Amino acid sequence: MIKISIIEDHAEFRTALESLFKLSSDFEFIASFSSANEAIKHLSGREDIVLLDIQMPGVSGIDALPVLKNKFPDLKIIMLTMFEDDTSIMKAILNGANGYLLKKSNPNQIIEAINECMQGGAPMTGSIANKVLNLFKRHIPNNQNNDYSLTKREFEILNLLIEGFDNQMIANKLFISIQTVRNHIRHIYEKLQVHSKSQAVVKAIREGLI
Repeated sequence: MIKISIIEDHAEFRTALESLFKLSSDFEFIASFSSANEAIKHLSGREDIVLLDIQMPGVSGIDALPVLKNKFPDLKIIMLTMFEDDTSIMKAILNGANGYLLKKSNPNQIIEAINECMQGGAPMTGSIANKVLNLFKRHIPNNQNNDYSLTKREFEILNLLIEGFDNQMIANKLFISIQTVRNHIRHIYEKLQVHSKSQAVVKAIREGLI
């Protein structure tokens, strides 16, 4: 069972998320918090995943990210927010977010994103993935210094990750199994010395790997 907590100040939305996880046999709901301040003080550390809003009273979700990551290094954090502006996306990625979803995502998309994150991926709403690609292409210089010994197939998968493909979409496109995709992604992360899709995207574009 995936252990999950929620940090969300909107009571109605928070309650809906709680119900989603409490009614699923695949999840163990741990706790919910109405502010990042409260979560920083009382998060148990038992969680596998935390869903984190951005705009809340007190400390914002973006500012809470590095604090929570420092306190719980193995914790995976998915932003779940209404904000899709470039600044919010960039700051969340650079502060260590493992995924970035919009609140308009339906329950199935949220559950799929959590499962993808647990498998080592970095789920993003499609429009966010496109924004990430365009954002880094615009603002980060292309300066190729190192190919990190990536194979041709790893480069191919890295490009697809950057374009917003999830693991199943990559498997379908390349006619390989999803487990093979996961193995390739694990090797890519090891070679780039990163721990998430968002970090791989940043490093790949910053260093001109694509």
